[in-house]
Amino acid sequence: MSTHISAKKGDIAETVLMPGDPLRAKWIAETFLKNPVCYNNVRGMLGYTGVFKNKRVSVQGSGMGIPSAMIYYNELITEYEVKNIIRVGSSGSFRNDVRLKDIVLAMSASTTSAINNNRFPNAHFAPTANFELLMNAVEYAKNHNINIKAGNVLSTDEFYEENPDSYKNWANYGILCAEMETAGLYTIAAKYNVKALAILTISDSLVTGEHTSAPERETTFNEMSRIALNIA
Repeated sequence: MSTHISAKKGDIAETVLMPGDPLRAKWIAETFLKNPVCYNNVRGMLGYTGVFKNKRVSVQGSGMGIPSAMIYYNELITEYEVKNIIRVGSSGSFRNDVRLKDIVLAMSASTTSAINNNRFPNAHFAPTANFELLMNAVEYAKNHNINIKAGNVLSTDEFYEENPDSYKNWANYGILCAEMETAGLYTIAAKYNVKALAILTISDSLVTGEHTSAPERETTFNEMSRIALNIA
């Protein structure tokens, strides 16, 4: 067992899907995996391993925000030898052409977090996706007529910004949407030379004010989950 995951060695597959919400992890496991087994409920952060198309796959909640998520990224990689991490998360659109329930592939992740300040003093590391996973996701979406958008996203430390219009400056530089974990994932994946990709579903729009309900965010992001399960 690691500090925050109660699984034994071998309980977790080499490929792990990671939503922030542990209830979404439970839903993905019970909806898509054969014979899912819960290997973790420490702090309510549920984790499951099952089989998808004859391949073992795990699904693990990460919590909200880079500090929480990086605990799980680190332990999964260093303690359980995970090789592929695919974040499946919700995000808020910054643009009119990125609409509710659209799927975004995060090619890179800008951030308001200070996560890399100590790693790279007086410099800025650019967290980026694994090219192979990214192209696999693009190809799968194309072959299954799933519309996707790909580009730079913002991993923010604050859900409730002091300035509600601050997103506009990011949008002017091509940022598609905001979420809270991807920059941390891509940084840790780079450090340990594992593959990582964030696949995001737009759950709300800062432009129009539209939003999905909490139950919808837990249970209706089917296409994002199918892409993730079929590419690793």
